[in-house]
Amino acid sequence: MKFEPQKEHQWLQQLVGEWTWETDASTDPECPAGATRGRETVRALGDLWIVAEGHGDLSGGGQGGTLMTLGYDPKKERFVGTWVGSMMPNLWVYEGSLDANKRILNLDSEGPAMTGEGRGKYRDVIELVADDRRTFSGHALQPDGTWRQLMRMHYRRVR
Repeated sequence: MKFEPQKEHQWLQQLVGEWTWETDASTDPECPAGATRGRETVRALGDLWIVAEGHGDLSGGGQGGTLMTLGYDPKKERFVGTWVGSMMPNLWVYEGSLDANKRILNLDSEGPAMTGEGRGKYRDVIELVADDRRTFSGHALQPDGTWRQLMRMHYRRVR
């Protein structure tokens, strides 16, 4: 059975390419803006999925790697995917949606709470700023229902 790509699958194809990134100011005082840098390769896996593999500096020193998969599930009417990083033992499973302007993809997930006890809700956000620029930010849901930004990275397309 062959599935035809939908507009959401086509949206993901905008991310395909070679990118460099650097951190923005974060809540970590040890990691000022621009302190960490890296590179990410985003490739298509057919017409329905993308795979993003990144390598770069870690805020505590050393190098790390990440791997993200993203697709769209027409039955759920949601973007779906996963994220893993060499710096943590968790597999993050995403479900998300685009904003009304089709520039921001919100990806919700659950994982270990920042307090170290129980589970927490998280949101990673991919924002298309221009054809050759995007941002990626991570947020944690607070007890008052607001989202606190934990980190943000600025990406520039190099190919």
